[in-house]
Parts: sequence; structure tokens; C-alpha cells
Amino acid sequence: MSETAPGSAPAERTDHRGDGDDRVPGGPPLLQVRNLKKHFPITGGFFQRVVGQVRAVDDVSFDVHEGEILSLVGESGCGKTTTARCVLRALDPTAGEVLFRRADGETVDVAKLRESELRPLWREMQMIFQDPFGSLNPRKNLLEIIGEPLYVQGVTSRQARMDRVAELLNLVGLRPEYMHRFPHAFSGGQRQRVVIARALALEPRLVVADEAVSALDVSVQAQILNLLLDLQRRLNLSYLFVAHDLSIVKHISHRVAVMYVGKIAELAPTDDLFRRPKHPYTSALMKAVPVADPDHRAALQGLPGEVANPADPPSGCYFHPRCPFAEERCRTETPQLRELAPGHHVSCHRAEELDLDGIGDLESGGDGAERPFGRAPAAPASADAAPPAEGPS
Repeated sequence: MSETAPGSAPAERTDHRGDGDDRVPGGPPLLQVRNLKKHFPITGGFFQRVVGQVRAVDDVSFDVHEGEILSLVGESGCGKTTTARCVLRALDPTAGEVLFRRADGETVDVAKLRESELRPLWREMQMIFQDPFGSLNPRKNLLEIIGEPLYVQGVTSRQARMDRVAELLNLVGLRPEYMHRFPHAFSGGQRQRVVIARALALEPRLVVADEAVSALDVSVQAQILNLLLDLQRRLNLSYLFVAHDLSIVKHISHRVAVMYVGKIAELAPTDDLFRRPKHPYTSALMKAVPVADPDHRAALQGLPGEVANPADPPSGCYFHPRCPFAEERCRTETPQLRELAPGHHVSCHRAEELDLDGIGDLESGGDGAERPFGRAPAAPASADAAPPAEGPS
């Protein structure tokens, strides 16, 4: 097992996005998440006593470097949004550390700060919400919406706020004169631009984007993604990007962390992850991505069974009831996230021996064989594995 924390030193590689960046950002991490846990109590009985815990986030560790885009992906309920909210202290973590390196070089543990100490820190950490309709107050115009963070942080001059709002509207591709209009006058894509402008009002260094484009039409999604990439380059922003759409993640990310039932199953540079995944769950997610070539659509496979219950997870590897390669060790021993190759971490006992398919294999046609999720040269899939079911959303 690697001595370094997952993602503490990402491997250099050519940027797959073709956007002018040559290397994955390195240097000291801007954000370090260490052994993060978030458990929600389950109460029952007449006196509403705590009878259990929902392990929404269960021992998650990763880093985000300055100028980097790290994506958290997984099925609904895997804990990716809860992780993002714990990073910003929108939720109080149950355990673990959230270490953030401030602009002055001081590193603070966000998880342990008092509320009074969080307010100045939020100038450097902001969030883009999923719903561009519900996240804007319909009773306020854009000047009030975008200017509110400025007022809270001490910018009391109305003219100074107007100048800054005009600058931000220009930055996100909207006209400055729109600042006197209300949210109902704008389309979904325009509203999301307003949400982005509000998040950038205080010049943050880290932006957490929680499903920032999932509520938009496909054509509008591309525009907002390109805007986010342009802003990231121009302002040297770091993104923690939460998503479930792998095609979006492949386009925008430097590195990807795949989550399953509150744990990280795999963390790797984007190209490495999509070309040759090391965890059966990652490969299965990719098999659920539609393929443009009709000759290879039959290769799409889903996952058997249901997602494990985070309130009562199975023993050993949480994924073993759905994994066609599970063996006795998987049912009894919890795998640790370990480094198989530079920058490529995986939580699977059999990662070295499995030969799994990625999206690149499907796009090129592979060898034409229909397999559950890949090949296991050392042993066949378990005899009691259920047949493939509908793929994950």
C-alpha cells in the first residue's frame, strides 16, 4: 500500500482535453481530505432513541491541487454530494480532517472551525448548486443576488457592488444591464450563469460544483461546461466537481474519484481511469454509457442486484454482492485504497489480476466479445453471480 495519501502527487500526463493545458496541476495540495466520515443517526421507538447510523461518507481521503479539476462520480446515494457539503461545512463531519491551504499559506482544518471562523474562509471556498431555479430568490434582482455575498463580507457601497456585479455578469457572458432584472426573466442556462457569477463574487480559489449542469438541456450543458473550463483557466480556479454523467466527467476532469456506498472505489487521472479501469464497479459504470457505434451497443452491460444499504452495509468489500469476480476474501476482508500505479489508487483485492474494459475499449470495438465487465484470468466469475440487470443511472 502506498505511503502517500490518495492524490497527494498526481502523475504527470498530457491533458486529454486539448484545451491548451499541458500537465495535470501539481505542487502542494490546496485541499486535503483525510479519513472523512459523515454518519446520520437513525432514531426509533417512543423515545426516538438512536438505533443505527447511515454511513453516508465512510472514510474518504483525497487531495485537490491548485488549478485542478477533481470529479466525484457514482450512483445516486453513493455519498458524493454529502462529501462536497462536508468540505464546505454545509454539513458538520462526524470525523476526519478537511485541510485547506489559505491564500496567506496557512493551513486550517475546516472540519474543526467555529462558525465565526468560517465566514472569512468562505471568501476562498464557494459552491455552485444543482438547481438554477431553486437556488435564486425570485423576489430579488440580479444586483441583490450577486451582490449579497459582497455585502455580507463588508462591501457596503452600493456603487462598488454595482461595478463588481457588472464585471461578474460580463465574465459569465451576460449583459451588465441585466442586473436590474429578476430570475424569472431568464432561461435555465442563463440562471446557471447567474449562480456561477454569485459563486465568483468573492474571488474564491476552490469552487465546489454540485451537479452543476444536470438540470440543463444537453445543448446548454455544453455551453456551461465550456464556461466553467474557461473560468478555471482564466482565474486559476480549483474545482471539486460532483457528477453522475461520465461523458461530462471525461470532458472536464484532470482526475476522477469513483465512489460507492460512501467509500472511494478508484481514484486516477482521467485518461487512465477511462482507458483501463482497475475496479469492477468503475468498469460497470462505463458499460452503462451509451456507445455511438450501433455494432457495439450489445456490449453494454449493467450491474446485478441493488446498491448496498449504507445503514447496513455488507461485510468485507461493500461491492462484493454485485461483483462477478468476488471471492471469499472479498466477503470477509475490507479492501484498502492502495496505489497500483503512479497516481492510480484502487480499493479491490483482485485489482492486479483483473483485465477490465474501459470506455475506450468499447469505442474501438475491443475484441467483440460480450463479457460482464472484463476478464479475470486467474479465476472465472463466481457461479452464484446474478445475471446482468438494468445499468445504473
